[in-house]
Amino acid sequence: MAPDARHDAGLTPTATMSSSDLLGLIAATLTTLSFVPQAIKSVRTRDLSGISLGMYSAFTLGIALWLVYGIMTEAMPVIVANAVTLPLCGLILVLKLKEGGHGARTPSRPDQNP
Repeated sequence: MAPDARHDAGLTPTATMSSSDLLGLIAATLTTLSFVPQAIKSVRTRDLSGISLGMYSAFTLGIALWLVYGIMTEAMPVIVANAVTLPLCGLILVLKLKEGGHGARTPSRPDQNP
């Protein structure tokens, strides 16, 4: 591909990225990465008792709307951050809904008296 064709296709190096887009990508990376440990913990432990179904539903919808907004405005930092975050928070929301919105129930241990 000729250098001009790469530029026209949006495949230019990050050196031509605007400072606002760079700032947005840094912010998107930090906020998305900060979310990952909670998603991993929630999937591994299935303990969602500390998560509000209403709040998480609104949060997931907000992430989806931010993704649509990013696509409509061609804002790459917004698209990247929300395209990564949406499946993670969507997974947690699905797990929360499967638990009946109450989170994981602590199983009774056989060595405890009822």
